Amino acid sequence: MTANQEPLELVTDLVNRATRMGADAADAVFVDGTSLSVAWRNGEQEKLERSEGRDLGLRAIIGNRQAIVSSSDFSSTALEELVDRVIAMAKAVPEDPYCGLAPEERLAETVPDLDGCDPVEPATGTLESRAAQAETAALSVNGVTNSEGAEAGWSRSRIAIAASNGFARMRESSSHAIAVSVLAGEGTAMERDYDYTTAVHGEDLRDAEELGRSAGKKTVRRLNPRKVETAQVPVIYDPRVANSLLNHLGGAINGSSVARGTSFLKDKMGERVFPDGIVVSDDPLKLRGLRSKPFDGEGVACQALDIIDGGVLQSWILDMRTSRQLGLETTGHAARGTSSPPSPSTTNLFMAPGSQTRDALVSSVAKGLYVTELIGMGVNGVTGDYSRGASGFWIEGGAIGDPVSEVTIAGNLKDMFLNTTPADDLEFRYGTNTPTLRVDGMTVAGK
Repeated sequence: MTANQEPLELVTDLVNRATRMGADAADAVFVDGTSLSVAWRNGEQEKLERSEGRDLGLRAIIGNRQAIVSSSDFSSTALEELVDRVIAMAKAVPEDPYCGLAPEERLAETVPDLDGCDPVEPATGTLESRAAQAETAALSVNGVTNSEGAEAGWSRSRIAIAASNGFARMRESSSHAIAVSVLAGEGTAMERDYDYTTAVHGEDLRDAEELGRSAGKKTVRRLNPRKVETAQVPVIYDPRVANSLLNHLGGAINGSSVARGTSFLKDKMGERVFPDGIVVSDDPLKLRGLRSKPFDGEGVACQALDIIDGGVLQSWILDMRTSRQLGLETTGHAARGTSSPPSPSTTNLFMAPGSQTRDALVSSVAKGLYVTELIGMGVNGVTGDYSRGASGFWIEGGAIGDPVSEVTIAGNLKDMFLNTTPADDLEFRYGTNTPTLRVDGMTVAGK
C-alpha cells in the first residue's frame, strides 16, 4: 500500500490486507474532492476560496462485530497502522447481528452513464462573472436598497469503493451553483429574499441575470408585510419550500427510523398516506440528477423506486443493515462516508405533478396563506407533529395579496399528507423536488 496508488487500487489493497489480517469481510471507501467559490458584494469580490481534500475509511467485520477507522494520512506507515487498528477494534466492539456486506448477486455488474460529472472546471473569472451578473441584476430592480452578496461555486468529487465480496468501482460527480440575496426598504422596514440555482453541469444553470432579477423582485414583494388573525385555512407551499414536506416523508420512511420504531409512518406500509393518484418516486438513475448514482454505498445496483403509488405507501428506503433488521430486501439506497457505516438515504426524491395549474390551486382558496419561506425545524418525527415559522403572502378571494410575516403554520404530517394536492408545475431544480402543493386544514397562528 502506497500513497501514490490509484484510488481503486488503494482501497482494494486495504481490503485484501484486512482479510489477510483476520477480517471475515471488509470494505473500504476513498473520497476526494475539489471546490472553488467566489463571493461578490456591492460590485467587488469579497472572497475567493479553493479547497482540496481526500479521505478514506476501512471497515472490518469479524463475526457479528464491525469497526471503522478513517484517515487522511496516506503514507504507507499510516495505512498499515490503519489496518492493524481496525482489526483490533473489530475484535472488541459489541456484536451487531445485522452488519455485513451485500451479497454478490446484488452488486452492480454494469454502471450506466448518468452524465453526472461536468468535465469542465470553470475558471475563476467565470465564477466571478456569474456572481457579478446575478448581483448587478438584483440591485437593478426598483426598490432594492442593498446587497447581502452573491456567490458562485463549483465542486467535483470522486468516490472509490472496494469490498471483499468482489465489488470494486469508482464514480465521479460535479456541482455548479449561483446564489444571490438582497435587501429592500430602509431601517426597521427592511426585508430580504434570495434565489439560487444549482446543477451538475454549468450549462444547465439558470441564467445569472434572470436569477438576480428574480431575487430582487421576490425581495421587493415582501415589503410592508402585515399580520393575520389565527385561523384554520389552506396553505399553499411554493416549490422552493414544498420540497421540505417531501424531505419529512423521506425521514419517516428511512429504514433506520422504521427499525427503531421512531417514525410516525412505521405502521403504515401498504396503507393510504396521500390522496388517491399521488405518486412519490426516488430515481437515483436520473440523467444529470443532483443526487444521481449508478450504485449505492455498498455496491448495490441502484434503481428507480415508487415510494408512494396511488397515495399508498409501497416501500421503505433501505440499505443492507436495515433490510436485514426488517426482514426485507435492500432498495439500494445506502449512503456512505469514510467514518461511519452505510445508512439509508434518498437520492433524487420527487412528487409527480398533478392535473391543476398553480393558478387554479390559488384561485380555489377563499382565504389562505401562500408560503415562500420557512423558519425553524419544529417537526416531531415520532408523532408527525408539525409547527414552523413562515412568511409569504395572504390569499384573499382566490388571489395572492399582501405579504405576511411572523406567522406559524401547524398541523400533523399524517393529516397534511392526506390533504395534499399537487399542481402541474414540477421542475427539477433541487435534490428533492415537488410542484406547488396545497395542504388543506392547517392552522395559521398570527396575532
